[in-house]
Amino acid sequence: MLLAMPSSDSNSSAQSVAVVGLGKIGLPLAAQFAGKGLHVIGCDVLKDVVEIINGGHSHIHEEPGLEEAVGAAVAKGNLSATTDTPGAVAESNVVVVIVPLMVGLDRSVDYRNLDAATRAVGSGLKHGTLVIYETTLPLGTTRRRLAPMLEQESGLKAGADFQLAFSPERVYSGRIFEDLRRYPKIVGGVDTQSTEKAVAFYRGVLDADVWPVQNVETAEFAKLAETTYRDVNIALANQLALYGASRDVNVSEAFKASNSQPFSHLHRPGIGVGGHCIPVYPLFLLSDAGEDELSLIRDGRRTNDHMAEGAVRQLDRALGGLASRKVLVLGASYREDVKELAFSTAILIVDLLHNAGAQVLIHDPLFTPAELEAFEAEIVELNSEAARSAEAVIVQAWHRDFQTLDWSRFKHLRVVFDGRGAVDADRVREAGASYLAVGTEGVARSPK
Repeated sequence: MLLAMPSSDSNSSAQSVAVVGLGKIGLPLAAQFAGKGLHVIGCDVLKDVVEIINGGHSHIHEEPGLEEAVGAAVAKGNLSATTDTPGAVAESNVVVVIVPLMVGLDRSVDYRNLDAATRAVGSGLKHGTLVIYETTLPLGTTRRRLAPMLEQESGLKAGADFQLAFSPERVYSGRIFEDLRRYPKIVGGVDTQSTEKAVAFYRGVLDADVWPVQNVETAEFAKLAETTYRDVNIALANQLALYGASRDVNVSEAFKASNSQPFSHLHRPGIGVGGHCIPVYPLFLLSDAGEDELSLIRDGRRTNDHMAEGAVRQLDRALGGLASRKVLVLGASYREDVKELAFSTAILIVDLLHNAGAQVLIHDPLFTPAELEAFEAEIVELNSEAARSAEAVIVQAWHRDFQTLDWSRFKHLRVVFDGRGAVDADRVREAGASYLAVGTEGVARSPK
C-alpha cells in the first residue's frame, strides 16, 4: 500500500521524487533528496526494508550519518517507503532508478532485476515525468534497452512525453554523503530537454557541481571510463611491483618517490580487485569491443584476476609448502570496512589455499558465521585457539578493527601476507614473523 506524502509548508512547490531501489546507494540518495525538502517515496521489493525505513530507521548500518538522516526525514514527513513502485511513480514527477545490475560469477550481465524495475516504473509513468537512471550500465543501455521498455509499458514516447536521462552514481560506500558533496554530478539525456531537466533537478538537491554532457551515451561512458581507469592502473601497479621486486627494488619506496612528481599517480599494488564495480565495469566495455580494441583493458583484467594465484605461490615458497599448514584469511569482504562479498578475492584465495592442501581459517567481524557459510573454511574468532594456532595470515581486507591487532597473539605465526599494502611490516617482524606483500620478493627474514 502506498503511503500518502504530506504537504510541506516550507516548500509547497517541491518536487515529489520516487527513488527505486533502497540499497547501499539508493537509501542515502533518498535521504539526501528528502533532506533538501523534497517529498520522497522510496521503492523496494523487500517488505522488511520498507517497514524498517517507515519506522524511521536504516537497514544499512555501515554508512556514517545514514541512520540519522533517515530518522530525521521520516520524522519530518519527507520520506516514506513502499513496495508499490507503479503507485509511487504515478505520484512523482521525478523518478531515480538505482536498482543494481546483477553480474554472475562468470561476469555475465543479468538484467532481470533492472528490467523488472523498469517495467514497474513504466506502468506508473505519466506525461511530463523525468526518469533518471543512476545504475552503472553497458554503453547504449539507456537509449536502446530501457527507453523502449518504458515506452511499451507507459504508451508514452521518451524525449517527447517524458524525459529520460542517465547520471552515474560516483560515491564510495562508507562516505556517500561526503562524496555527494564532493564530486561533480555528470548528466546526459536522450535529448536536450531531458538533459536540461535532469541538470535542474540535481542542482536543486545536491551541493556539488552538476556537469551536463552531450548525450546519454557520453554519461554512461564517463562512468565506465573512470572505473576502468582504476582497474588498469591497479594492474599497472601490480605489474611494476612484480617486476621491480624481482630486481632488488624496494617497490614501496620507489612508488612513493615516483608519486612525488605531480604527473605520477601510481596506485597501490594488491592481491586482487573485488566488488560490484572495478572488476565488472571494464567488462561492460569489452563486451562489444572488437579484437583490436581496448587491448590494454583486457590485459589489465587478466593481470588483476591472477594476483591471488601469485600471492598464494609466494606464501607457499615462504613456508616451504602449504600442505597441512593453518592459514588464516583476515577479511572476507572485498575491501575494508564494507560488508560486501561481491567478487571478493577472499573467495579465490580460499579455493587456492584448499587446492594447495592448506587448512583454511577465515575471520571477518562484519559478518555472522551464517553469512560466511559459503566459504569452505573454518570460521573463527580471533581469540579462538584455532586462530591463535595459525602459521600464516593473509590480509584480504584490512578493516579498522584489525588496525590495533597484536600479531604476537598468533603463537605459531611464521608469515603474514599483506594483500592490501596496509599492514605495519615492523610490527609483524617484531612478533617474530616474516612480512610479505605484492612487490616483495622472498621474505625479509627467514621463517621460524
